[in-house]
Amino acid sequence: MTAADQAPLRAEHLTLAYGERVIQRDLDFTVNRGDIFIVMGGSGCGKSTLLRHLIGLQRPAAGRVFYGAADYWAADPADRAAILRRIGVLYQGGALFSSMTLAENVAVPLETCTPLPPRDIRALAELKLALVGLAGFGDYYPSEISGGMRKRAGLARALALDPEILFFDEPSAGLDPVSAKRLDDLMLRLRDALGATLVVVTHELASLLSIGTNSVFLDAATLTQIATGAPRDLLADCPDPTVQAFLRRGELPPPPKTKETRP
Repeated sequence: MTAADQAPLRAEHLTLAYGERVIQRDLDFTVNRGDIFIVMGGSGCGKSTLLRHLIGLQRPAAGRVFYGAADYWAADPADRAAILRRIGVLYQGGALFSSMTLAENVAVPLETCTPLPPRDIRALAELKLALVGLAGFGDYYPSEISGGMRKRAGLARALALDPEILFFDEPSAGLDPVSAKRLDDLMLRLRDALGATLVVVTHELASLLSIGTNSVFLDAATLTQIATGAPRDLLADCPDPTVQAFLRRGELPPPPKTKETRP
C-alpha cells in the first residue's frame, strides 16, 4: 500500500482516561481521505477529550493513533513534531491572541515553523485571511470583529501551514444560524478546493447532517462507540435507540408496523 492509499487518520483500540476515570474505551475508527468526519454524541461523552488525544495534547491510556503509517504516540519527538505540522486546529473559541492583529495571529505558525522572511509571511497571512472571507481585515484586532469573523480568523490560522487534516472543536458554538451555515459552506469549499480532510467535533444536528460524510458516535452510558458511518445513513438505518434519539432531537422513530394476524 502506498502512502497515497493509506487513510490519513486511524484510531485503534483507543482508551481515553483521566487517571482512573475512563471516559471512552476501545475506540476503533478510520478517517478516510477527503472525509468530513463527525465526532458526535451527547454532552459529556468525551468528544473534545477524543480531539485532545488525536491532536497530541493528551496521551491515551491505551491504544494507538495513526497518521498514515506513523503511530503518533510511539514516534520520537522529532517525528511527532513533523506530524503536527501536517494538521491544523480551529479551537472552540477561536483562541486568537487578543493583543495581536488578525494577520499577526495567522503569522504565528509561519514564523515558528518556516524560514520565510517577514514580507512573505505577511503576504501569506493575508492570503489565508482572504481564503476565509476576511480580505482587508489583517490589521483588525479580535475585539473589533464579530464572533463569526473570529472563528474564520482562527480557521485562517489553522490553514497557515497548508495542513492535510483540519480539526474543528464545536465550530458552530455561539454562532447564530446564518453564521453557522456560512461556516459550514466555507468548510465544504475548503475541503473541495484544498483537498483537505476535516475532523469535526459537534452536536449541531443541522451541521453534521448537512456536511458529514462519515462519523463515530460516542456513548456516555456504555463509554464506547456505538455507531459509525455517514450521519444521514445512521439517521435512516441505525437501529440503536440512543443514536436515533440524538439524531431526531429526542424523538424516537415509530416501531415498524407488523402484520395483523387473525386468530
